[in-house]
Amino acid sequence: MEQTAGKQSISFTEPVHIISSASVVGPKEGEGPLRDGFDLIAPEADFGEETWEQAESTMQQEALQLAIGKAGLKSRDIRYLFGGDLLAQLTATSFGSEETQIPLFGLYSACSTCGEALALAALTVSAGCAEHVAAVTSSHFGSAEKEFRLPLGYGSQRPLSATWTVTGSGAFVLGKKGGHVRISGVTPGKIVDMGSRDNMNMGACMAPAACDTIERNLQDFRRTPSDYDRIITGDLGAVGKRILLDLLEEKGIDIGAQHMDCGIEIYDSEVQDTHSGGSGCGCAASTLSALILPKLRRGSWKRVLFVPTGALLSKVSFNEGKTIPGIAHAIILEHC
Repeated sequence: MEQTAGKQSISFTEPVHIISSASVVGPKEGEGPLRDGFDLIAPEADFGEETWEQAESTMQQEALQLAIGKAGLKSRDIRYLFGGDLLAQLTATSFGSEETQIPLFGLYSACSTCGEALALAALTVSAGCAEHVAAVTSSHFGSAEKEFRLPLGYGSQRPLSATWTVTGSGAFVLGKKGGHVRISGVTPGKIVDMGSRDNMNMGACMAPAACDTIERNLQDFRRTPSDYDRIITGDLGAVGKRILLDLLEEKGIDIGAQHMDCGIEIYDSEVQDTHSGGSGCGCAASTLSALILPKLRRGSWKRVLFVPTGALLSKVSFNEGKTIPGIAHAIILEHC
């Protein structure tokens, strides 16, 4: 049966259910506004490991096992795993998922990887290729700063446009039935590059991509912003949020009443000194599990457009003077 919608989207004839979710975060995230929604808050950011990278793998492994257990399943019941992180060669995911022995699709879509993972996982279940699949993403402040910017010991000054990479992981188990939240459609995003070269302003890099995907979703599904209780971006932060609203307003689209951003929700920027907000693969994923899905399960929200956003920053291309493209993937979540 035809499931395509408009030029870019997919509408599932039989919606795929998010059976369970779990979130594991570091101590800074545990001090923020969402503290009561996280499943596990580590007392130390190293998670008892020797390196930041090992800590991220451990964090991701904990989140995945918690989600699988909450679904009443075992690792052997999960046919495929869709996972990713911010590090080169997806080292956090590779080492974090090794012990599970679940066939792995390693994904990279920067901070929008949670959206890509959920979209592909839902497609797999909808196509009848698996009864149960899992999606997991993570990021770690220490490993990300080491990978993309400067060693933490350098003590560099962060501009107000900078976001704070979330030390966190979110994991999800999907199936054809079970749970009270379903994925009814997706709008995969396109690469959008407006020429930004500022690696300390990820919001400016990602906002144009979020604008493009949100506009396309509304057109493909013939909806208006009011058809969603919330339109929630991944990690634009305060700076990116303002740019997104301005870009959409130029197109005659006003989402001011519906818009939220995971990067703004996860921290108290004034108290925690996170400047523009949070970012990283773990930002959207852990906020989805801790804040968004519980509201959908309770029926407080009936339909949400979840739009994780990613700045495709590469050390190689950045050092060669290239721009930083953005991408955003939209997932339609509904109470059921």
